[in-house]
Amino acid sequence: MYTTDAEVQQTWLFYIYAILAGNSILIYDHIVTLPQEVAFIWRRPKALSAILFLLNRYVALLSNICSLVTDFIPDSDESCSKYLLYRELAIIIQAMVVCIIMAIRTYALYGCSKRLLTWMVIVMTALAIVACAGTFGQSSGDVKILQEVGCNAAISKMVAARIGLAWVALCVFDLFIFVLTMYRTYKINSLLRLSLITGKDIIDVIFRDGAMFFGVMTLFNITNILTFYIGPVGLRGSLATFTSCMSVTLISRLMLNLHQTIDTGIFSTPAQDDGPSLPILTTRVDVESTVSSHYW
Repeated sequence: MYTTDAEVQQTWLFYIYAILAGNSILIYDHIVTLPQEVAFIWRRPKALSAILFLLNRYVALLSNICSLVTDFIPDSDESCSKYLLYRELAIIIQAMVVCIIMAIRTYALYGCSKRLLTWMVIVMTALAIVACAGTFGQSSGDVKILQEVGCNAAISKMVAARIGLAWVALCVFDLFIFVLTMYRTYKINSLLRLSLITGKDIIDVIFRDGAMFFGVMTLFNITNILTFYIGPVGLRGSLATFTSCMSVTLISRLMLNLHQTIDTGIFSTPAQDDGPSLPILTTRVDVESTVSSHYW
């Protein structure tokens, strides 16, 4: 599997640097945006959007800190196997929370359309089945614990392809939500340009945040997926933790942006104006203040 001790060391260093980079970004962003979290989440009424924000942020923070500590503690093969299962579950839970938040934001953006909700549930269920089958479909014999490099595992090419399929499913869901968001914001902007209503600012924020989230996460997801399919055996999936940390960080920023405007956050929905069937969001935000307080 490895020809020299130098290759083992290089694999371990890349793996641990990727984990350290992801956790550093997650923790640093948490510290930097803590004043905004206190102002817009803790000091305001605890709407469901705020609860989802806290769930996304603190589940990821605590689980990644626990994983980070375990990565540096030498342990037996049995304990490492349990830890690797825990790490997979933690990444899946974090991804599920992010997907639910994105789905709710899109559902609210479409005025709580029941038909759209039905389609999103169908798509999410199908992709979740693919992701879980890919992640937990391997047997213990398909995974080899690398004692030389701590609690890390070498997986076969077949297993890597199945796990990579889970990340492909996540990438497809991101694309699905992105297309729905871009279509809806384009339609609303088109209607607003034909009216005298000045409710365009929040739409621009949603468009910008959605485009930035999709662009950045597509870059990281594709890079992570490539490690499963064309990466060396010891580096397969080495960017999974980093990608998960970036996803949590970006969705937290997106939600903080919305909570600066209104307590309902991702649940802000289009309302009907006095004009003929013109959908506008019930939230308002000043463009200059938004840009100056935007921490991307």
